[in-house]
Amino acid sequence: MKLNTLKPAKGSVKSKKRIGRGQGSGKGGTSTRGHKGAKSRSGYSQKMGFEGGQMPLQRRVPKFGFTNPNRVEYKAINLDTIQTLVDTTKAKEVDVKLIVENGLASKNDLIKILGKGELKSKVDVTAHAFSATASKAIEAAGGKVTQL
Repeated sequence: MKLNTLKPAKGSVKSKKRIGRGQGSGKGGTSTRGHKGAKSRSGYSQKMGFEGGQMPLQRRVPKFGFTNPNRVEYKAINLDTIQTLVDTTKAKEVDVKLIVENGLASKNDLIKILGKGELKSKVDVTAHAFSATASKAIEAAGGKVTQL
């Protein structure tokens, strides 16, 4: 061991310089914040999207379109998904409870059955809404459609 090879123990030397701890530290006085202005004050936090007083982007870009406040949002489930559900659970009746239990929708979702895919098994389906093709396909397979 030689004096020129000595190093402090790992973790004992902090890399970050402590600011605002007096003039003798070399980082006292303004504590690297500069003189005056909002950024030099304590408690300052910049608002999200603030651009230095320039009109922010979200206010420069014009609003457009229309959002219907009465829109009813459905969770769409296709016939092929129902077929795989019937194959895995061997259920004769598919209702909202079974769909929620298998993680296809959450308990507060309104469920709409759509006609994509093919339904081979005879199954009774209960949901909030059905497309015309889905209800035809379920009845053609020998099942029953029940709307909540």
